[in-house]
Amino acid sequence: MKCRKCGDRAVINMRQHKLALCGPHFLDWIPDQALRFIEKYRMFDADSRILVAVSGGKDSLGLWDVLGRLGFQADGLYIGLGIDGGTGYSAESQRKCEAFAEAHGLHLIVVDVAEVEGATIPTAASLTNRGRGKPCSVCGLTKRHVMNRVARDGGYDVLATGHNLDDEVAVLFGNTLNWASGYLARQGPVLEGRDGLIRKVKPFCRLYERETAAYALVRGIEYIYDECPHAVGATSIYYKETLNRMEADRPGMKLSFYLAFLRARQQGLFAEAADGPTDSLQACSTCGQPTTAPGQCAFCRTWDAVRARQRVSV
Repeated sequence: MKCRKCGDRAVINMRQHKLALCGPHFLDWIPDQALRFIEKYRMFDADSRILVAVSGGKDSLGLWDVLGRLGFQADGLYIGLGIDGGTGYSAESQRKCEAFAEAHGLHLIVVDVAEVEGATIPTAASLTNRGRGKPCSVCGLTKRHVMNRVARDGGYDVLATGHNLDDEVAVLFGNTLNWASGYLARQGPVLEGRDGLIRKVKPFCRLYERETAAYALVRGIEYIYDECPHAVGATSIYYKETLNRMEADRPGMKLSFYLAFLRARQQGLFAEAADGPTDSLQACSTCGQPTTAPGQCAFCRTWDAVRARQRVSV
């Protein structure tokens, strides 16, 4: 297949766009698309200080690379979770992030959860009620807390994550199946900040996972291929597999579903959920971060319990 722009051999055929591109034109197309989404959804401007949450995977490192190529000021944040799973997953993820930052002269902030809080994520999950089954709950809680703290304390204007279209549509599919109106009202390319919560944006929200993976490969970005060992059997993966089968039969279905949702939300379909009573935020008595709970936030309560149980077990 030939590139639609120059006639050279294409490296990717994007059926949903009816577009095939060679390597150089594809490497230009991805940043052009990301910039279009940044401007369309008013994510940030040229003077914004951006913190990119990086995991060592294709999406987050690809996003960091694209923002740099577009001329934005972006630092990276890697959170060491202490996840091994027999593969040294966290150690390898951190190595990929550090190597990328060094190769491109970028600033990477590393927060090691075990060093700061006293336990790895799997250990913390095993010592709390949040540890029933997989450690995903305590992991998500901790990452959200650390990302917001580092972004807020570092004076960043926005936190950018590498969520791609497949990620967004899988979440949308699950929330629609359950008619989770509160989550549907808040989902989108931008989550506005308020009362100490940093603004969050997703510049890759309309790029297919296949496209972000191809970008990383053609660009020569070294990323970790393995999924988190605890992701096996996750509902989100089942949703992605289901949506992939639908996309194979109807190219462009995922993008159409997502864009139709954004139009419906803009037209007020979930306005009642969005405009309804919102929980007031107050400062956590321990860490000072915003929380809806009286006194301590869920993060501090969880990690206080972890440390208390560690002392008992010694």
